[in-house]
Amino acid sequence: MEKVTLSDAFESIDEQWDPHLAGELNGQAVKLAKAEGEFVWHSHADADELFFVTDGRLRIEFRGRDDVVLEAGELLVVPRGIEHRPVAEPEANILLFEPAGTRNTGDVENELTKEEPERVDG
Repeated sequence: MEKVTLSDAFESIDEQWDPHLAGELNGQAVKLAKAEGEFVWHSHADADELFFVTDGRLRIEFRGRDDVVLEAGELLVVPRGIEHRPVAEPEANILLFEPAGTRNTGDVENELTKEEPERVDG
């Protein structure tokens, strides 16, 4: 068991869109990331993805659906298979909850893809 202080953990993250592992439970991963600007359009064929904004604002864009804007303290679950693109303007701190081993860019591979997230400091 290891306590994580979110404010300290977010301070230890230097890069945008670089998820860090904060904990695992029942086959699920709790990840923290700083976000700014646009991420990539992607989907997760076999995994729902929870976005929880702890600070800032995050807009989740969907193809053929209305965008959803999340303020600090709000969350959204994106169902598996739904193509989406997170956009943070300005910066946002987000907590992600998804099955362990879920790749951050889902079905897309590019320079932002992180196969194995680092463990967070904090």
